Amino acid sequence: MSEAAQPEAAQPDTALPPARSVVITGASRGLGFASAARLYAAGWRVVAAMRSPDAGLERLRAVTGAAPGDPRLTAVSLDLVDPDSIASAGRAIIEAAGPPDVVVHNAAYVTVGCVEEVPDHLAERIFATNVIGPIRLTKEILPAMRLAGRGRIVVVSSVGGIRGMPATSLYSATKGAIERWAEALAQEIAPFGLGVTVLTTGTFRTDVYDESYTQSHADRQGPYAPHHAALDRAGERVIRSAKPPEQFAVALEKALGKDAPFVRQAIGSEARVMLMASRLLPASAFHSLTRAATGLPRPRALRPERDPATPSRSD
Repeated sequence: MSEAAQPEAAQPDTALPPARSVVITGASRGLGFASAARLYAAGWRVVAAMRSPDAGLERLRAVTGAAPGDPRLTAVSLDLVDPDSIASAGRAIIEAAGPPDVVVHNAAYVTVGCVEEVPDHLAERIFATNVIGPIRLTKEILPAMRLAGRGRIVVVSSVGGIRGMPATSLYSATKGAIERWAEALAQEIAPFGLGVTVLTTGTFRTDVYDESYTQSHADRQGPYAPHHAALDRAGERVIRSAKPPEQFAVALEKALGKDAPFVRQAIGSEARVMLMASRLLPASAFHSLTRAATGLPRPRALRPERDPATPSRSD
């Protein structure tokens, strides 16, 4: 009589946990590109959202060594000024990665010029790209994240989101707006297990400083010529001290390890200084600090001289 078959010993489960998924907008260049490459290398499943996904994905594959068809690196088409494109991207993201663990709102549009110089139609475009578009994309993805009971929305902001910066008033306005939205969103979604992170960035070497990418409407012969001359000089100093975008990507990866319902973090020494100064200084002192740092004309320095024949208000 044969011995009864002994049950096989249970084998340990050696399967790796599924990779965490991250959606990064504006992933074809700059901070978004560096972040996508970094997180892929760290084992994340990366969905790169961009206006030209074919070309952008090829560049990411060349940098990361990812093979065609690698499910950990995919791209979706996204134009943040087009509601239909946003809706399609939202569906493609869920199809590619399910409810994402992280959505990084990095894409941004920048235009340079004083308030009088920038055409009105660009105000609509910059708000569509930097504020309305990210809100719409979040609304497309948020229901799936909420039902999954996990996830984080990351807003990449700048020092313009702390206080308005001269000659980038529209950009500053959009960053301030998206930060206030993020603060409110964090309170709404925390009960469902979701969180929000705002990253205030300093200066990094990206093509945002290249006028072939960033539209400049600065009139260097007009009434604001002294402003632009001073800001150009200050900008040259800033660019010389700019850090590579890979340093931002490292900081982003570390920031994603924080799970508090709301996180605000400065990345870069100048961003940390600006954030601290904004908390400690009154508005008048902060404006004086900005003027000193940029070399802008003093208050009333450019006021037209009064014709002696013209009576003053007190006459």
